[in-house]
Amino acid sequence: MAVARRKLLQSRQVGSLLLCLCVSLGGAATIRYSVAEEMESGSFVANVAKDLGLEVGKLAARGARLVSEGNKLHFRLHRKTGDLFVKEKLDRESLCGKADPCVLHFEIVLVEPLQSFRAEVRVFDINDNAPIFPNKEPLLKIPESTPLGSRFPLQSAQDLDVGLNGLQNYTLSANAYFHLHTRFRSHGPKYAELVLDKPLDREVQPEVNLTIMAVDGGSPPKSGTAHIRVEVLDVNDHVPQFSRLVYRARVPEDSANGSLVATVTATDLDEGSNKEITYSLAQNPEAILQTFQIDSETGQIRLRGPLDFEAIETYDIDIQATDGGGLSAHSKVLVEVVDVNDNPPEVMVSSVSSPLPEDAPLETVVALFSIRDRDIRVGGKITCFLREDLPFAVKPTFRNSYSLVTHRGLDREEISGYNITLVAMDTGPPNLSTETVIEVLLSDINDNPPVFQEDSYILTVRENNSPAVFIGKVHAEDLDLGENAQVTYSLLPPKSGDLSVFAYISINSDNGKLYALRTMDYEAIQDFQFVIKATDGGFPSLSNQVTVRVVVLDDNDNRPMILYPLQNGTLPCNDLAPRSAEAGYLVTKVVAVDSDSGQNSWLSYHLLKATDSGLFSVQQQNGEIRTLRQISERDPMMQKLIILVQDHGQPALSTTASLNILLVAGFSEPYLQFQDPAKHPTRVNPSTKYLVISLAVLSFLFLLSVTVIFIIHIYQKIKYREKITIQEHFYDDCNFSNHLVQGGASGSLSQACPYEMCSATGTGTSEFWFLKRFMPNFPFPHGTGEVKTEAGSSLPPDSDRNRSQGPGGHARVANDYM
Repeated sequence: MAVARRKLLQSRQVGSLLLCLCVSLGGAATIRYSVAEEMESGSFVANVAKDLGLEVGKLAARGARLVSEGNKLHFRLHRKTGDLFVKEKLDRESLCGKADPCVLHFEIVLVEPLQSFRAEVRVFDINDNAPIFPNKEPLLKIPESTPLGSRFPLQSAQDLDVGLNGLQNYTLSANAYFHLHTRFRSHGPKYAELVLDKPLDREVQPEVNLTIMAVDGGSPPKSGTAHIRVEVLDVNDHVPQFSRLVYRARVPEDSANGSLVATVTATDLDEGSNKEITYSLAQNPEAILQTFQIDSETGQIRLRGPLDFEAIETYDIDIQATDGGGLSAHSKVLVEVVDVNDNPPEVMVSSVSSPLPEDAPLETVVALFSIRDRDIRVGGKITCFLREDLPFAVKPTFRNSYSLVTHRGLDREEISGYNITLVAMDTGPPNLSTETVIEVLLSDINDNPPVFQEDSYILTVRENNSPAVFIGKVHAEDLDLGENAQVTYSLLPPKSGDLSVFAYISINSDNGKLYALRTMDYEAIQDFQFVIKATDGGFPSLSNQVTVRVVVLDDNDNRPMILYPLQNGTLPCNDLAPRSAEAGYLVTKVVAVDSDSGQNSWLSYHLLKATDSGLFSVQQQNGEIRTLRQISERDPMMQKLIILVQDHGQPALSTTASLNILLVAGFSEPYLQFQDPAKHPTRVNPSTKYLVISLAVLSFLFLLSVTVIFIIHIYQKIKYREKITIQEHFYDDCNFSNHLVQGGASGSLSQACPYEMCSATGTGTSEFWFLKRFMPNFPFPHGTGEVKTEAGSSLPPDSDRNRSQGPGGHARVANDYM
């Protein structure tokens, strides 16, 4: 019978070893493996990739890793092959103690995307520990009058193995007095009792020596021995009697050391020293001796060490009561540990995706974690939530596993990262909670275009500038980071394809600095505008545009130009004045213009030289030449005047005009005051023939001038219309605020000025004719019909007369004769 049982045990052990390499899928997401303890480091366990249904190499591509629920990881994963290996030699007794089965839990975490698989490895026990008796030479004192059949409990042998490999049986050496009876505990190892078969006789044999052997069920079996010395005592008639065979007690696991657990009592009918009872914790495992203690006199059992319901739920304590004669009795105390909520939930984070793209869609998995509460019976339901209102949410996955997902949109420009506080709380009582902080950083996405500091820019450059001179800078900010925030500047070409603006302006693509490529001429162009584009370095790139207007500032680089009298360099211009003219008589008027603007075009007139400086004067503001006194017969017939026309620029520029005035008698009678013929008889003047000759010459010059001016006018009108057409295209594309006019290299007026003859005003006695500038109606690019002045005011196109005099009365254009 014993041989058959031994073979059955061996076959079961062989079967358990064969299961070491078995793999099973338990539940929907748990993978189970089995290994035997004491396997060497690097031993193969299973192929995880195959069990997960993944191709070879997928684990490495998805960044697979193992996460243990405990503090130590006992296995390692080869990502390329998917093989699972033992990291270090496994000792089931160190890992799980007496717990059976011994299961190690861990998770297989895959990233990109995040995914978690639960796995567990059951460590099977092998027979690597022999039973051991704590006391190798126990001593039993048994009175010689002990009746047959009396039982004497022996200490239990300790075997760290479990199941079939654990303690199975006891054997006793051959003797004439005792046999061995094996008993079972409700919670604990088997123990043996000596049963008295033959009466003891101290006088025949005062001491009996026995050998007890503890045998486990391994293959081959292992054993341990102890030598029992039985001392036969003299007669003691009564043994102590406990009030109960079994005592029961309930103790909360959070009870302090020294707390009373139970009180046992025993009585002895003997007298004297045989009645004195001593209590002890005899024949108990070491775990009980470290947790409980008993008062040898009162029988009070108190706590000696801490209780932990999660480790041991009940204790089976053997109590021994011994009288003074050496007789003893035994009783049991069953202690039930009452679970209390003394363990807060534990949060175990498996994986965190950080940094997280700021454009991550809703429900994106940020982290995977699980929660465990050791007080599963009294802790109640576990709730998990976030302490602060953040754009994240906790989402349960399965059992006590959760995922942290995005709940609202993210914006790195507002918040670059989050410290997410997870709170796990049980329902108690009392409520216990655990806080775990998960740090999640946000990575930048190109979602912000460059923004210019101003809505539009106005830059100024003075004419006659040096080429490639710096005129200003534009700047755009991008709220993104890195390459997404690197701004590149460029000039946008006009829609029509006209690239004229590129001949004027260049921009540094890195810093937005603007440079004038060519020398500006205010008389040719007063201002122009263009569009700058700022593009970031993201993919896809984002951009923004801004309009830049460049205003050309005038320099005094043009001398005044004399319009009248004509300065042709060959024949001097002659004007006539009657000798009968009174003081203040308007003889003629010097007309000049300046192509510059502002005070650079304000003109003043001065008499530089004259035949008789006391006869004529020049009005400084308008260039009118008037007589200072009445002309007399003694004054020479020809008066030569040199007029200086000067602008108000810095430095001032000037031009001189030469003019001959012929003093004649009886000239222009119709415009003189009518005289009484009776009082003034007609007389013939010898100079009449000179007057006729002069009038003939002047008439010829006048007709020649009109013909030339008319031809020039027709030619300029045709050229002007062609230029206006070109400029309109330029304005439409580049938004130039003023039309471009091609200026002459000499700095004089940019267009030929046609004039027509009209009579002078301000006198009724003069027949002198003056040139009037023919001004065409130029279109204005602003579309408002206004001319922008430097002071910021605007004039209508027909207000040229308002420009005839600047501050101080200096004439700019002689429009009084236009």
